[in-house]
Amino acid sequence: MLDKNGIAKRIAKEVQDGYYVNLGIGIPTLVANFVREDIEVEFQSENGVLGMGPFPFEGEEDADVINAGKQTITTLPGASFFDSATSFSMIRGQHVHLTILGAMEVAENGDIANWKIPGKMVKGMGGAMDLVASAENIIVAMMHTNKRGESKLLKQCSLPLTGVGCVKKVVTNLAVMDVKDGAFHLLERAPGVSVEQIQNATEGTLIVEGEIPEMKL
Repeated sequence: MLDKNGIAKRIAKEVQDGYYVNLGIGIPTLVANFVREDIEVEFQSENGVLGMGPFPFEGEEDADVINAGKQTITTLPGASFFDSATSFSMIRGQHVHLTILGAMEVAENGDIANWKIPGKMVKGMGGAMDLVASAENIIVAMMHTNKRGESKLLKQCSLPLTGVGCVKKVVTNLAVMDVKDGAFHLLERAPGVSVEQIQNATEGTLIVEGEIPEMKL
């Protein structure tokens, strides 16, 4: 199965030339490290950055240059900084081609819950609500199960929803799945992972058609 970097590396294959991409907090922030060098991509962060690059090397961090998760980042030539109002105008105006988010739960109908952690104080869902309401192409990066081994790919989310029916694809440490027609459709399995393992780790409806190939990273 994949680690967090493996999930990000697989999602990076979904990023196309000319895309404007918003990276959410957590695993999604790693995607910028793995995008092909022969394509041009603009990474946008909701705190007001366009043109994010990979994470900086140790010792080269600039504490004033951060992403929405307050992690230090690098910027590419031509990058720009702006206020939150401008940033969310980009998001709400549907100028972002692809949104990559983390999640606690995803339901088989495409619902997502990614802001409320049970038993922990939270300030709110931040910009996630705007992202899921405005984006037409949402990929979720997440672990397939929680720390107790329980599935995070469900028939119905149990946590407060961030968005309804909006997730198009999920990439986990076990599999790549399309979310459509009220079910998870298995596309690829992680190296060394069997279809049976994926089925056992998925509570929601999982459609398996034909031979399922291993991911190519």
